[in-house]
Amino acid sequence: MSATSLMQRPEQAPPKRVLVRLAARGDVQAINDIYNHYVPDSTCTYQEEPEPMALRQQWFANHGHEHPVTVAQLDGRVVGWASLSPYHPRSAYRHTVENSVYIHPDYHRRGIGSLLLADLIARAREIGHRAIIAAIDSEQGPSLALHAKHGFKETGHLTQVGFKCGRWLDVIYMELLLTSS
Repeated sequence: MSATSLMQRPEQAPPKRVLVRLAARGDVQAINDIYNHYVPDSTCTYQEEPEPMALRQQWFANHGHEHPVTVAQLDGRVVGWASLSPYHPRSAYRHTVENSVYIHPDYHRRGIGSLLLADLIARAREIGHRAIIAAIDSEQGPSLALHAKHGFKETGHLTQVGFKCGRWLDVIYMELLLTSS
């Protein structure tokens, strides 16, 4: 199904029993499984080889209070995850983060991504971050719409900067300023 046809389907309200919480070490396998589902055939990540579990565990260990990882849990199962990561290693960027949101493919269009992103935004404000950046493939209409729904504005369009799935890909940069001063 194309991103365009997904955009035309109405989003269902999230199931009432979805719990969004900080991820624990025991969630890392589910996080990695959800992510790796998208690696071979999707442009929602530009990674082309599955993430080895050892690297995902290292990634998780490098996140903490300032860069949380969260999960959406439904009936005891992790059905999505989200994270805030450093945007850039230079110190002047320390108040800017980049977000990621991934949903298990069986749970798309149920509002779970929206719950995760709203939670990330609230956490980023509470932590004191200034801005959240999202780098989204231009073909990922549902992700672009999700971020726009939460107040992100398009701030840049990079043309043909990625090559995956046999074609050149564009990246849309979106930004949410968390404070007005």
